[in-house]
Amino acid sequence: MTFVVTEACIKCKYTDCVEVCPVDCFHEGPNFLVIDPEECIDCTLCEPECPVQAIYPEDDLPKEQEAFIEINRELSESWPVITERKDAPDDAAQWDDVKDKRNLLERE
Repeated sequence: MTFVVTEACIKCKYTDCVEVCPVDCFHEGPNFLVIDPEECIDCTLCEPECPVQAIYPEDDLPKEQEAFIEINRELSESWPVITERKDAPDDAAQWDDVKDKRNLLERE
C-alpha cells in the first residue's frame, strides 16, 4: 500500500509532510505535491503533518479521489523530488476549504 496526495493539496501545497518522509518520495509541481508510489514505504509519518488532510492511505482513499492514484504515479515520474519544507503560497489559506479544485491542477 502507498499514500496518495489528493485534490485538497491543489493550490495549498503545504510542504510540512516532506520533511518527515524518510525515503524522499514527495515530488513538487507548480501548485501540488505528489507521492511516488514506488518509493513510498507506508510509514504513515506524512499523513498527520498535512494541515488540509490531503494525504490518504490508498486503501482509505475516498471514492471521488481515486483518480489521484494515477495522478500521483504519473506526475512523480516527471516532477522533481522535494525534501525540505518551503513556505506555502501566499494565498494558500484561502484555498484550504475549497472543493472541486481538480481543474486547477497545473501539470507543468
